[in-house]
Order: sequence, then C-alpha cells, then structure tokens
Amino acid sequence: MSNKLQVIINDSGLETTKARVLLENFKDYFDIADEWETKAKAIVVTDENQKPDMAMARVGRLFLRDKRIAIEKTRKELKEQSLREGKAIDGIANILKSLIVPIEEYLEKQEKFVEIRDAEIAEQKRIEGERLLQAKEEAERIAREKADEAERERIRKENETLKAEAIERERINQIERKKNAEILARQQAEAEAQRKEIEDKNRKERERLAKIAEDERKESEAERIAFRKKIDEQRKASEKLEKMLDEVECPFCHKRFNLKK
Repeated sequence: MSNKLQVIINDSGLETTKARVLLENFKDYFDIADEWETKAKAIVVTDENQKPDMAMARVGRLFLRDKRIAIEKTRKELKEQSLREGKAIDGIANILKSLIVPIEEYLEKQEKFVEIRDAEIAEQKRIEGERLLQAKEEAERIAREKADEAERERIRKENETLKAEAIERERINQIERKKNAEILARQQAEAEAQRKEIEDKNRKERERLAKIAEDERKESEAERIAFRKKIDEQRKASEKLEKMLDEVECPFCHKRFNLKK
C-alpha cells in the first residue's frame, strides 16, 4: 500500500519536504487499511449466534470510520497548503477511501448481519405478502367474473324459461279464447234458436189468442146481432101490440075501441 503512496507523491512533483509531510501524514493509514483488509476478510458471519464476530466487525467498522474521518480532516488541513498539495492530497485520500470504504462496508455487513438478514427476510415477506395479496385479489377478481358470468347465464336461462312460459301461456290462452269463442258462439246460436223458438211460440200464441178473440168477437157479434134482432122483434111486437091497443075491434059488434083511452 505504501508503494502506491510513494508513486502518487513522486508523480505529484512535490518538493522533498512536502513529500515527506504527506508520507508522514498518510503512511500509517495505508498500513491500517492493509491490516484491516486482512482482518475484515477473516470475519465471516453466517449465523446469528456469531455474536463475537459481529462485535469485532462493529469494532473494526467504527475504528475505520474514525480513521476515514481523520483522513478527511487531514486532507482538508493539508489541502489548504497549496493547490498542488491539494491535488496530491485528494488523490491520496481518494485512494485511501477507495481502499477503506469497501472494507468498512464489508465490516458493517458483518456487524449488522442480523439486522440485514432480518431486513432481507422482512423484505421477502413483504414481497411474498404483496404477491399473495395480488394472487388473492386476482383470485377474487376471477371469482367475481365467474360469479358475474354465472349470474348472467342464470338470468339468460331464466329469461328463456320465462319467454317459453309466456309463449306456452299465450298458446294456452289462444286455445282457451278459441274454446270460449266456440262456446260463446254455440251459446249465442242456442240463444238465437231459443229466441226464435220463443218468438215462434209467442207468434203462434198470439195468433191463437187472436183467433180466439176473433172467434169470440164474431160470436159476440152474432149474439149482438141476434140480440138486436130479438129486440127488434120485441119492439115490432110491442109496436104491433100498441097498434092493436090503439084500436081494438069488437068481435061481436065489430066496433073499434082505443084501449089506452
């Protein structure tokens, strides 16, 4: 690691004094990065019971974080010296950070193995929950569509049944209407026949009564005529008697006398 630092300093063109200052300020950090790269790789957490390893990862991460912060502080202090020093410092700091940050991130993963694992499990559960929810919603949607389709089919069949029943009722009603019309026509014909029969009977009865009345009239007329004839005869006989009483001839003396006087 220190060889990289020497190369950066040599390429920067800094004077010897400045180069020595950079070496003194950053050399130890290269050694620390080199040391913790090996230490970090030795820490591999695969089980939640590896508490010491996770604790060691935490210690290393915090230690390296402090070093990273110190490097940043040193970078800012040294960069203020000159632009050339700043470029060299930036290059050195960036290299150091590129070396330390991956180790720091790795150690953080080892340190927070449980949290990361739990977060991953929680995320998997969330994803699985969403998948199950989507599957449930899809199943419910399909079920609703099937139910709607079944309901539409039921309504269609019910409508067909109602239509068929209506057609059958209309057919039966037509038969019933035809039957009722035939019955009505038969009843009307019977009523007309009865009416004609009654009228014929009434006519005959009227004719019979008229004949009787005519016979009675004729008989009464004959009796009236006979009665009048008898009255006339009686009147004539009375007149004759009156006449006879007016002048009676004595059979003996043949003298005529008026009996009314």
